[in-house]
This record gives sequence, C-alpha cells and structure tokens, in this order.
Amino acid sequence: MAVLVTGGAGYIGSHTVMELVTRGEDVVVVDNLYQGHRGAVRGGKLYEGDIRDRDFLTQVFRENQIDAVIHFAANSLVGESMQNPGKYYDNNVYGTLCLLETMNAFGVKNIVFSSTAATYGEPEKVPIEETDRTEPTNAYGETKLTMERMMRWFDTAHSMKYVSLRYFNAAGAHESGLIGEDHQPESHLIPLVLQTALKQREFIAVFGEDYPTTDGTCVRDYVHVTDLADAHIRAVQYLRDGGDSNIFNLGSGNGFSVREVIETAKKVTGLDIPVRMQERRAGDPAVLVASSAKARQVLGWNPTRERLEQIIESAWNWHSQHPNGYGE
Repeated sequence: MAVLVTGGAGYIGSHTVMELVTRGEDVVVVDNLYQGHRGAVRGGKLYEGDIRDRDFLTQVFRENQIDAVIHFAANSLVGESMQNPGKYYDNNVYGTLCLLETMNAFGVKNIVFSSTAATYGEPEKVPIEETDRTEPTNAYGETKLTMERMMRWFDTAHSMKYVSLRYFNAAGAHESGLIGEDHQPESHLIPLVLQTALKQREFIAVFGEDYPTTDGTCVRDYVHVTDLADAHIRAVQYLRDGGDSNIFNLGSGNGFSVREVIETAKKVTGLDIPVRMQERRAGDPAVLVASSAKARQVLGWNPTRERLEQIIESAWNWHSQHPNGYGE
C-alpha cells in the first residue's frame, strides 16, 4: 500500500516524502510545481498535475494502491490571501473537495491534513491549545479551517478519518543538506535572515519593537521541519491503527523573539546581518506559542531538534550550499 503526498515537492511535503522513503514506505507524490520544486522530490513516484483536475486525480488513484493521504497542497501566503481570497478558496477549498471526493470514490479512508495556527486567529491565551476558539483573521486561515470542517463532514457521511495538524513556524532543513526551504517570494523569517547574511538582501526588516515581550519584538514557536515530517508519519500510523479523527497542535512549546533569531543567526553564520526597524504590521500577534502536549501524549511525538541553534544551523547548511535554492 502507498501513501499519497499532495504538495510533496514543497518545503514540508518534500521533507515528509524523504522521511517516508527512509522508513520504507511506498510513496506517490502529486504536485503541480507551482510552488514546489522537482529537485526537492528525493524518492517516490512523482505525478505532475493539479488536485483540482479530477481526471488527473482519478488516474493517480487508479494506478496506485493508496491507503492513506498526506495533504499539503495549498496556497499559504497570508498577505496574498487577503488581496486575492478567491484564489485561496479555489485552490485550497475546492482542491480539497476534489481530493476528498476522489478518495471516497476509491474507498481511501485515511487523510492527514497540513493545517495551521492561523485557524486560531488572535490567541485567547498562551500557549494555544486545540480547544481554543477558532476565529481566523485572514483568508488563508479561514480556508484551512473550512478544509478541516469539510473533512469532519466527510467523516460523518463516509467514515473518512482525518488528522488535522495545526502547526506554527516550520523552520530548518534536512540534516543531509540535500533539501531545504526555497519559497518564491520568501516570507519566512529564518530564510530571510540567512539571505541577508549571504548579502542577497541589504537588510532584514523587523516590524515593531514595542510589543509586550522581553525585547519588544514578536515571539514565535519554531518547529524543525524534520520533526514536523515525523509528526505527519505518526499521524498516518495512528489512523492505520484505527485512531479516530482528531486535531493536534505541533509546536516546540518554546517562544523565540525576532531579535533572538537574528542574534542566533549571527552566531551560527559568523556574519553581519544588518537590521532595520519598521512599523508594526497589522494583525501580527505579540506571542504565538503552541501547546503540543496532546500530540506528544496521543501520537508519541517527541521533537528532537528544539534548540534554536540546531534549527538555524540546519537551515544555514542548506542556504550556504544552495544560495539560489533549487536553481530551477
């Protein structure tokens, strides 16, 4: 039996594919390569196509004995989602509908979903727990929450079991240095900081220094991408073992400020990283940190790369060797 990974040529998807292959799984990858990279797929069988193409999806399911799906395929830029929400509903929500209906047609009952902390919106408290209210403040988070709800109704109607993994800031790169983070455009803090160290950017912009945190800059929870991959694979096994539909946060439980990230990157690289302070961005909460106690207890998930230095060292190993990313 095979695991289908949608969006498997993307950042987290490609690391999950690599881990699945390492663990002896038969892997099928679907990606339209709009944001993903062919060079990031290090194993498995790659089908280039769009999940909104029902004939294409049908072919993939017909040609492979799929028993579980890990669903990453989605647009994920918060700012873009606010400017073009229709694109996000089309790709994220309609794409997921096509996937779920095809799964149902072929009797595939297990799906692990790449969700997001953006489903919570402004946090009621820190750390955030799965039972906290979900009131997204952007269209991206709203589409992810809609996808979760759609899966719940497919479970009710068709006994299709799902695990939704709501995670925070994915970071780092595979220890081999073969695959890593390469977004166009880049919006994540750690790669932006490292691009500044490589002089690909003149400076790193810090948005706001008057937040109610220890140093005035925003605090975020960073999770190593390989630890995230491990959680997805554990979730697949949980469903294969008969686990019921569930939602889990994935976070380290540790918060690091923007200043801490920059200072740690300076130490890791030994290079200067110019900083420019700018005004706060609308909608940026001061602190976002997850409680992952439930995932640790139920899935047996124990992240092993929680130190900020480890995360940035692995990212630097990738970026320094691949300054132009996959160069496609």
